[in-house]
Amino acid sequence: MFRPTRVLLALSLLSLAVLIFLGWCLIRVPVGGGMAPEASPASLILEARDGTAFAARGNLRGEPIPPDAIPRPLMDAVVAIEDRRFFDHNGIDLRGITRAMFRNVFSDRTEGASTITQQLARLLYLSQERSIIRKTQEAMLALWLETRLSKEEILARYLNAAYFGAGATGADAAARRYFGKPATELNLAEAAMLAGLVRAPSALAPTRNPEGARRRAELVLSVMEETGRATPEQVAAARAAPPALRTPPEMLPGRGYIADWVEAEARRLVGPIPIDLAVRSTLDPALQDLAERVVARWLDREGEKQKAGQAALLAITHDGAVLAAVGGRDYATSQFNRITQARRQPGSLFKIFTYAAALENGARPDSNVVDRPVQIGDWAPGNASGGFRGPMTLRQAFAGSVNTVAVQLFQSLGRERVLDTARRMGLRSTMPEGPSIALGSGETTLLEMVSAFASIPDNRVVEPYVVRGVRARDRSLYTRPEVPAQGGRVLSPEAQQGMLDLLLAVVREGTGRAARLDRPVAGKTGTTQDNRDAWFIGITADAIVGVWVGNDDNSPMNGVTGGGLPARIWHDFMVEADRVKTAEAPLPEAAPATTAEAPRQVAPLRGPARVIDTATLRIGNRAVQLAGVIGMRGEYAESMEAFIAGREVTCMPVGDGAHRCTLGDRDLSEVVLSNGGGRAAADAPAELRGYEAEARRERLGVWRR
Repeated sequence: MFRPTRVLLALSLLSLAVLIFLGWCLIRVPVGGGMAPEASPASLILEARDGTAFAARGNLRGEPIPPDAIPRPLMDAVVAIEDRRFFDHNGIDLRGITRAMFRNVFSDRTEGASTITQQLARLLYLSQERSIIRKTQEAMLALWLETRLSKEEILARYLNAAYFGAGATGADAAARRYFGKPATELNLAEAAMLAGLVRAPSALAPTRNPEGARRRAELVLSVMEETGRATPEQVAAARAAPPALRTPPEMLPGRGYIADWVEAEARRLVGPIPIDLAVRSTLDPALQDLAERVVARWLDREGEKQKAGQAALLAITHDGAVLAAVGGRDYATSQFNRITQARRQPGSLFKIFTYAAALENGARPDSNVVDRPVQIGDWAPGNASGGFRGPMTLRQAFAGSVNTVAVQLFQSLGRERVLDTARRMGLRSTMPEGPSIALGSGETTLLEMVSAFASIPDNRVVEPYVVRGVRARDRSLYTRPEVPAQGGRVLSPEAQQGMLDLLLAVVREGTGRAARLDRPVAGKTGTTQDNRDAWFIGITADAIVGVWVGNDDNSPMNGVTGGGLPARIWHDFMVEADRVKTAEAPLPEAAPATTAEAPRQVAPLRGPARVIDTATLRIGNRAVQLAGVIGMRGEYAESMEAFIAGREVTCMPVGDGAHRCTLGDRDLSEVVLSNGGGRAAADAPAELRGYEAEARRERLGVWRR
């Protein structure tokens, strides 16, 4: 029997339940919620030294697009693919929901039913949770937004809040990230690609999935033509000229270590500035790729056999610019940077500080020392060879990394004198008490040790750096000075030249023979107790490169020493780096194939000269490189300065930026090499090599013993 009162009661209860549910959904809307990523203190595009981008960090924000300045191609593309009836509905598109349900059932195309207004509500207020409560809240907020904002305001807010992948939040940031232009300059092909990213930005970002992004852009263009938001002619033109990306593929994993380093340093330099920034780094992409390959090759070949799980490599110029940095075997597995963060025992690398202090206090490379048993309390250091060799020179002891001699020197000099020398050379770590620090029982980083070695060639403190400049879109925020302020001498000239002598002997005849090249190499090996750490740091005329090999858990390796795996990694990197430099060198321009034209006369450069080093002069505001010479600083540069005495020098270019310079009737390249004030470069002509050989026979300058 039909009872209207019961039906009315049921309907009333149902309506009340719906109202209660809607009210409950409304009060559960999170205040300040939303999925739009918050801007980082500064979003960064990281560039190599040549200006090519190699990483992006933080959420790029770009410039907000005002409602009255939405670019038409982008508006049409987004509306076509995301909400074709956007300008006709009031926030919820019932026709669109019905169409999406039909297509999802009867076609291969999956289509969503959320309007742009609903998506904006979710971005601003809600989470990505899939539930009836969240969808109800989304619909309620969409209706409310439509009563408060115009369609243009809703679309602008949506475009400014949406995430487009690769760290780009907002359409303007995405346009700059992918195409190197503001959103207002997008063409139809570019707008279609951006519009296609919104539904799956991480999966379709063209930096990660260029083919997927291209296919999605094709779909957007098809829908634009289908809905009349683009003519067939416009679509055909867009397909004929697909977008050209102005950004590199997603960052290679090996570059993560130096990207982290560059990012941290850039933020330190400019502070928490909430704008998009570009950071020009010191990274040499070719050398970075080479360093990663060499480290991986040696670990793959020898790592398991020698129980060596990790390695790190750092290459810097003589002024401290970081050219390549490999902080570990696999950045994807471990972001721990073994260049800057790992504190390990340096082993025999520490001996450079003890020997430098000894040279400062009157010792010479030819000074006599004795390899003999040493007892200090309960501690009796031994040598890797297991025996004692008796009398020898300081040079022989350093080249052979004799432990007992280093300990004797440390004891005679005193802890404070050695550590004072170490601090002047760039060591910042606190060393423990006890005589064992003479053999490197303290802890330091590869960065500190490379910095300390870099102080020796030019006799000045060298602070490695990774950032050359930071700029915002319209101005420079930081530029590293071209010529950093010069500090005082680290060592006396005699001690500096003595250390170069000792370091050259290590590679020439000592524990670092595996690192020998076809040109002078100064370096030092280091191995800690039970082969837990192995190091080699080498110096050439071009760079200072350090290599560490070990295990993160500090477990022993299988007989790995600094003169073994690290020196071989160093050697291969340097040999292949020479080939990279040769391959990248520009070819000389061909001379005109005619004899009718008189040869072009090159005017000589004349003027009073100052000495930068024994291979580099400054004439006026120009730096002039002497042909065939690898220069020295310190006492040799001072002697050359006294010889020139500010007089006029005449320099003629001879190619590749080098000059043959004369003072009166004296050729300065000849003067330097015949007196041992420098070394002959690899491309030096035979006559200059002859002068070097004569100075070496006579043991002059850098060749004296």
